Amino acid sequence: MNYLIDTQILIWYQLNSNKLDINVYALLKNRKSSIFISQISLFEIAIKQKLSRLPELDLSIAILANLIEQDDFNLLVLQTRHIEAYSQIPLQPDHRDPFDRLLLASALSEKMAIISADASFKCYEPQIQLVANS
Repeated sequence: MNYLIDTQILIWYQLNSNKLDINVYALLKNRKSSIFISQISLFEIAIKQKLSRLPELDLSIAILANLIEQDDFNLLVLQTRHIEAYSQIPLQPDHRDPFDRLLLASALSEKMAIISADASFKCYEPQIQLVANS
């Protein structure tokens, strides 16, 4: 199965954080699954780093991209169809994060489940298949 992971899961994975659920970690390490990282997550990380909001992840985007490849994850290049699918993601009053919404649209467009720790993602089920980090 193909999975898209959200930015927080990527960060926790790279930091080897204990916040990453053991079942999610096992899923990420399972070679029978294809794990995708959206370019949107790299963009979000770059912005947070520039604003000094992510001091614990002291890696350049180039190094992070290399680690993604070394981990046998796949980089999902942003496509026009992902942006097009953005309009299909309902606008929730308490969840307007544009990065999250574009990740959800990408998952929808690619027919992938999304792995997230964000409780707001539950608002998009069953339209989006969610694997929650408990």
